[in-house]
Amino acid sequence: MIQHHLQNFPVILASGSPRRKQLLESLDIPFTIQTKNIPENYPVYLQRQDIAQFLSRQKAYSIREHNMDAFIIAADTVVVQRNDVLGKPNTKEEAFTMLQRLSGTFHEVITGVTIVLGTKESTFFERTEVLFKNLSPEEIHYYLDKYQPYDKAGSYGIQEWLGMIGIQRIQGDFYNVVGLPLHRLSVEVDRFFDPSYTPVPHSPEVSSKYLYFNS
Repeated sequence: MIQHHLQNFPVILASGSPRRKQLLESLDIPFTIQTKNIPENYPVYLQRQDIAQFLSRQKAYSIREHNMDAFIIAADTVVVQRNDVLGKPNTKEEAFTMLQRLSGTFHEVITGVTIVLGTKESTFFERTEVLFKNLSPEEIHYYLDKYQPYDKAGSYGIQEWLGMIGIQRIQGDFYNVVGLPLHRLSVEVDRFFDPSYTPVPHSPEVSSKYLYFNS
């Protein structure tokens, strides 16, 4: 059980997302939050699932150096439509354009998660497919004016008004779309502490400043 595995370590969530904070709290795990401002840049050749993993590892290793005895959880979420990655909008106009693009279509939400304890690491991702109904301009403007989702990839939160009235179907983990796949996290923590399991380094490159693999 995840609480049993983590009871003897300080747990750090390397994310400033209030949604991830709420989700991790729901697992009844005591933790603190530490973050650093890491540029959300990534090599252009990465596959879409590798982008989220790359960014989650950057977050994890940015605070690992001074927290070698802590169990660190980091995550990053990307929204992908037709192989294009939709990040966080910078303006209302950009957010409106993103939501118009998502209207009436399927898209993928991919969350990469990295868990680190000392020199041991596991990085994984979860993918969920989401279908929006046809959104009217009035619905999009109302949502942007009231909720201002400028800190969210794809310009929306599934747990907010637009998700409630606009999402017709999801295939996969709901909490993955919120920002942290809780079931998968629990499974991976069990594997992480299994003496017979040795995590395999993942292919996405990390700058040498943060590159540590079971060293």
